Formats: sequence, C-alpha cells, structure tokens
Amino acid sequence: MDPVRNPYAPGAGQRPPELAGRGRELDAFDVVLERVARGRPERSLVLTGLRGVGKTVLLNTLRSAAIGRLWGTGKIEARPDQSLRRPVSAALHMAIRELAPHHRDPDRVDEVLGVLKAFALRFNDPNGKIRDRWSPGIDVPPARGRADSGDIEIDLVELFTDAASLATDVGTGIALFIDEMQDLGPADVSALCAACHELSQLGAPLIVVGAGLPHLPAVLSAAKSYSERLFRYQRIDRLDRVAADLALCAPAAREDVEYEAKALDLLYEKSGGYPYFVQAYGKATWDHAPQSPVTDADVRVAAPEAEAELAVGFFGSRFERATPAEREYMRAMAILSGDPDNDMDAAVPTSEIATALGRKPASLSPARDALIKKGLIYSGERGTVAFTVPHFGRYLRTQPV
Repeated sequence: MDPVRNPYAPGAGQRPPELAGRGRELDAFDVVLERVARGRPERSLVLTGLRGVGKTVLLNTLRSAAIGRLWGTGKIEARPDQSLRRPVSAALHMAIRELAPHHRDPDRVDEVLGVLKAFALRFNDPNGKIRDRWSPGIDVPPARGRADSGDIEIDLVELFTDAASLATDVGTGIALFIDEMQDLGPADVSALCAACHELSQLGAPLIVVGAGLPHLPAVLSAAKSYSERLFRYQRIDRLDRVAADLALCAPAAREDVEYEAKALDLLYEKSGGYPYFVQAYGKATWDHAPQSPVTDADVRVAAPEAEAELAVGFFGSRFERATPAEREYMRAMAILSGDPDNDMDAAVPTSEIATALGRKPASLSPARDALIKKGLIYSGERGTVAFTVPHFGRYLRTQPV
C-alpha cells in the first residue's frame, strides 16, 4: 500500500492518529479542571508507567484540554542535572502570558511577573550565598521580599500562591505539566510537594500534572510522607485488546483499509498492547501489505522489520548507554525475569541477581544505582528491580553475550 498514506506514528511523544484506551483518564481530567475552576478542592495528578505506554502523549493531550478551557499552562521535562527553578520559571511565564489577555488589570499581571522574575533570578550557590543567574526575559523589575529567599521550598510556595491568585482573578486556573518527574532532585521534589500541599489547603486554582516511571510515587513519598494523599495517582498501562485494535483499525479505516481478524490477533501478540509497539508494528505492516484487507501473512513478513527498528532505536540505544558492568547486571536480570517466550518481564530480587553473578549484593550496588539514574531499571518494591522498558528482558535474552 502507499507508504505516503501510512497513518501510524511510532515516535517519542508523538501523538498517534487514534488515541485509544485513554478515555477514562481524559474524562477524569475534565472533571478536575471543572472542579478547580469552580473553587472546589482537587488534588494534583501523577501519571506513572513504563516507557512506551504513552505517558508523554497523554500529558500533552491533557495540556490541550486545559488550554481549551482557557487555562494558563506550561510544560517542563525534568532533568537530574538541572534545578527546578529555571524551567518552572519559564513554564509559569508562559502560563501567565496566556492568562494576561483575559485580565482586566495589567498592573496586577506585572506584579505577579515581578514575583516570577525574583524567583527566577535567585539560587543558592555551594557557599550558601544568594546571587543572580539567568535572565528570564521578563520586562518588569523583580519584586523584593517575595519568592526570592533562595530557599526553593519557601520560594515555590510563594510563587505558586501568587500565580494561582492571578488565575482566580480571571476565573480559570493554571496547570503545570512535568514530564520525567522522577528525575527531579530531592530538594525540588520536597519543594513541589510542599507547594501543592499549600495550594490544596487554600483551594487555589493551580495544579501540577506529573508523569514518570513506576517508582515515581516512592520518590514523592520519600520527600514528603503526605504525598500519598496529596496526588491522584493514575497508572498508565498497555492497551487492552479492544483499544489496541481501535488504534490500528480507526486510522486505517480513514484510508479505506481493513484488517483481517487473524492479522489483528498476530499484531496484538507481537506488540503486547504497548502503544509504541502497536504503532511500530502497524507502520511496518502497512508498508509491506500489498492491498486491503491486511492479512496475518502481511504481519509475519513485516514483523522482522519492526523488530529490527525497535532493536536499534528503542532497545539498542538504551543498552548502549550502559557500561559493561551495567550490561552484565541487566543480562542477569533478563535471564531471571522470564523465558524467551514470556511477554512480561517480572521484577527480580536483587539478591537473586547477586547469586546469579556470584557476587555480594553490596558490590553490585554501584551498577544498580547507575542503571536507576539512567532510567533503565527501577525499584518498585524494596529489594527488587525491574526494567523500565517493556519487552527489554525479552530483547536481551535474544542477544548474543
């Protein structure tokens, strides 16, 4: 079939042509937006899941929903080597600019922008001194005595409170979207939790919507014990069979293409229902199928190409980031987490990995910690580790040592 008309989009954070299986999350967020706008108490939201399940796509879709209700929005991607202060400043600047045209008092907007600029220009250096850094591009003088203490927890609470009051003036809200939220530093996580806690007590119309790996709730809980009650947690998982079929069939139908039942059976078996894999196998199958309807034979012919692309771009690129010691650790994990025909990679006790490698558990801690920091594995429960990437264990089990 014509590759130019191929509707599938296996890209990082790229919205698929049919956002299937996420209606519950979208409906729940609409309720959150409406409740917050009406001054009703509501919690901020945290999305968790493995890589490739569509967290970033869903995060962007939720942001679009907020924009559609005339909310001020901003989005950041957390990085382990970057303080929260600068990206939050840029994101809230964007949110305030979206609200400003609807506000009747320009001086009030400038007042909040002054607080934002004061927040952006302050940080603590290793010697405990406070000094200026980075110009945020705000054309008002920085405020004094507000969000400029240099203590990120104090400053973030004050900044969020003032920004929320601006949203209250125009009868909407502000939503701050944070991707890769597990990569925030401990001090930033603590400050973010404290700010969300203060906002929830005030009933202020500012919410945080975060997305991250499955261990994100543990990261938040380690920062503030009340975080378990502070956020609404939603686990984003692979698609069920109905949703996976819809993700394939709906875009194809718009191009007058159909799938045979056996083709859909095989595509679900190959993809496991993971949204990224659904798109990858769908794209390869379309390019190889000579005509409609698409058959299981077309899927079998196309599958090696999809698997080769995943091996290089999805699995291989991550494996290459690991050191030899870290690769050895992951190979042991892969052997212990399942068999070559297993669709799911189970969590593995770290003690079993040490036994398999003939090492003491303490000697493997550096490799384990480095893999967690690189986002290749996570520790969902104490004493166990699992892959952040679906099918990664299966991929490693098929690779030569």
